[in-house]
Amino acid sequence: MELGVFSLSDIYPGAGDTAASRTDDITAYGIAAERAGLDVFGLGEHHSRHFAVSSPAVNMAAIAARTSRIRLTSAATVLSTLDPVRVYQDFASLDLISQGRAEIYAGRSAFVEPFALFGHDLHDLDSLFREKLDLLLRLRDEDIVTWEGAHRPPLRAVAVNPPMRRDLPIWAAVGGTPASAQRAGELGLPMALGFIGGTLDHAKRLISLYRAAGRAAGHTEDQLRVGITSHFYVGESQDAAVEEFFPYYQRYLSPDTNDGRGWHVDLAGTRALAERRGALMVGGPREIATKILDLKAELGADRFLGQVDLGGLPRAMVTDSIRRFGEIVAPAVRKVLDS
Repeated sequence: MELGVFSLSDIYPGAGDTAASRTDDITAYGIAAERAGLDVFGLGEHHSRHFAVSSPAVNMAAIAARTSRIRLTSAATVLSTLDPVRVYQDFASLDLISQGRAEIYAGRSAFVEPFALFGHDLHDLDSLFREKLDLLLRLRDEDIVTWEGAHRPPLRAVAVNPPMRRDLPIWAAVGGTPASAQRAGELGLPMALGFIGGTLDHAKRLISLYRAAGRAAGHTEDQLRVGITSHFYVGESQDAAVEEFFPYYQRYLSPDTNDGRGWHVDLAGTRALAERRGALMVGGPREIATKILDLKAELGADRFLGQVDLGGLPRAMVTDSIRRFGEIVAPAVRKVLDS
């Protein structure tokens, strides 16, 4: 089971954040994740001044130059609004720079800003994503591509820059929509499921739908890999972790800092969500190891990535969380799985 962390690069000026300081943070966290022995580092993409990163491949190239082993993935690429040719070329370049460590999580977008910025109609969201994902997979799988769709000019016998590997990993990023899970299964793509609310039972229903669709389409179990992402913090103990994490979690989700799109959480609700079957991966090393093993046992998860620096968490807290994850939690999980 692969273990890692990711950032969405959110900026909180009230906490002293700037785009420059958050860019420095992200590079440091990618390096720290490798040094702690983790397997994957992910970086999200956003197109507003509330976030520092609009082009994950660029930032991850800086991390690639200072690491040698950790896998580098977008989390996620906003494919609905981007040109798949450009996306493929950017990650092919990252794959070459990193000597074969690049991946793409391809998502539809949870925000509206990119649609106006890149000149797309939000009402076309599903058709945009479906068409652009088809082209992205064709660019990866075929040496010479001839293609035509409704949302971009056609391609006639074109060849694009190759990555280090012909099988550049492309995951379908799914936020909880059954249709998205089913589409990922039908295509035989690994699915990265955002697990940010509810219990394991909620995630289990989507994963069952994904695997059923994949088997019906003729894909093997080896193809139908599942990754889980969740809000994340490893403290010294369960109680300490929840107490330390709560103010940043509350600010991160608040409608006041999300243009009205968030929701209010209280400490009691946060404690409940951090319990064993809850989606919130916050606790001491023992509790987090147990919850990750539950993801493997109950959901058949092949990968877990924790969102490590949300809500203006200070760098020292994030670095300590990464260290505990890599040096205490990950060895405990691997020991159980290896046995």
